[in-house]
Amino acid sequence: MHNLLIEKIETLCKKRGIKLTTQRRTVLDIMLTVNKAMSAYDLLDLLKVSEPQAKPPTIYRALEFLLEQGFIHKVESSNSYIVCPHFQDPQHISILFICDKCQQIIEKHSQDIEHQFNLLAQQTDFLIKHSVLEIHGFCQKCQS
Repeated sequence: MHNLLIEKIETLCKKRGIKLTTQRRTVLDIMLTVNKAMSAYDLLDLLKVSEPQAKPPTIYRALEFLLEQGFIHKVESSNSYIVCPHFQDPQHISILFICDKCQQIIEKHSQDIEHQFNLLAQQTDFLIKHSVLEIHGFCQKCQS
């Protein structure tokens, strides 16, 4: 399944006239394989398996590109990164449910909440560029 996501992202990059370099693709591939939030340094350690010369600026440049394109999100509360399942709409408002026990992160999207945010922004002449709402609690498995 994650090869299909990579193909969709590559197609989207071509439509946008941008390049998904081998390095960017490798970082995305690592994130999809691990399938959990990861710090930049954890990603760098895994990137060094295929690119031993990789340094912190390497990973930060790749993450910056992936963030700008809406392919990933930064989870501010844990200073980590996750793949966005709604990457085709980079302007959407992401709602992240974060389990404080197992650290699982589930992303949801709500048009109702997005509409309310947009109304509030319009009332204050504010242009929303990017928004991630982090909600902490316990997943179903950790509630027992």
